[in-house]
Amino acid sequence: QVQLVESGGGLVQAGGSLRLSCAASGRAFSNNRMGWYRQAPGKQRELVADIGSGGITNYADSVKGRFTISRDNAKNTVYLQMNSLKPEDTAVYYCTAHTWNYNYWGQGTQVTVSS
Repeated sequence: QVQLVESGGGLVQAGGSLRLSCAASGRAFSNNRMGWYRQAPGKQRELVADIGSGGITNYADSVKGRFTISRDNAKNTVYLQMNSLKPEDTAVYYCTAHTWNYNYWGQGTQVTVSS
């Protein structure tokens, strides 16, 4: 059974930092794109950042220069370092792993940024 388990969310003041982790189990994703999405109340889920198997990254314009995505294939884990957090970053953050025929999702972790 494949599972993606996020951790590292919480409450932080504006300007602060958090590091999210997503540990995958049940299969290896070293050859697959993995990423982070977020969904704020009343809004659609949106891509935050993703990273290919070769390490090429892609970021939403709203987080460029503040967030960094990385992966450790040996640990089957993807990370999201979030710096200079803003209240508008408040959302549930979801980890995802893409295969050719299915997208796996984690259960989400809440990030709340107070002003």
